[in-house]
Amino acid sequence: MPILNITDIKAILPHRYPMLLVDRILEVEPGVSSKGLKNVTANEAFFEGHYPGMPIMPGVLIVEFMAQSGAVMLLMEPEYKGMTPVIGAIDEVKFKRPVVPGDTLIAEGVLMWIRGSIGRVKSTATVDGEMVAQMEMTFKLLPK
Repeated sequence: MPILNITDIKAILPHRYPMLLVDRILEVEPGVSSKGLKNVTANEAFFEGHYPGMPIMPGVLIVEFMAQSGAVMLLMEPEYKGMTPVIGAIDEVKFKRPVVPGDTLIAEGVLMWIRGSIGRVKSTATVDGEMVAQMEMTFKLLPK
């Protein structure tokens, strides 16, 4: 189970600033599961407007972080290398508590199934072991 740094991640994911949300991959079993990390800092641009005086990470960005962390496990597979993952559907999304500056967000994703270029991932996000969000996502992998 390799640990991937930001350089490794950029070689796998097509996302770039400001939309690359994964700082590190802590664990990955290609085609099976992954565990990603994001350090949430006060310098994130979205905190300027969400919300002034009460910074909270937008839920859609937490979902995107979980999706990107999950995409790593697929894009490491030789047959999917270089493909672009897109969201087809998001189900069973629940937010349990806000994510704020200083939090370290951890996403754990498991591949539920994949048929051809379409599949489904189940993911959770935690801070200090406390659940902050969970979801199931259907995705499609597009050729480059």
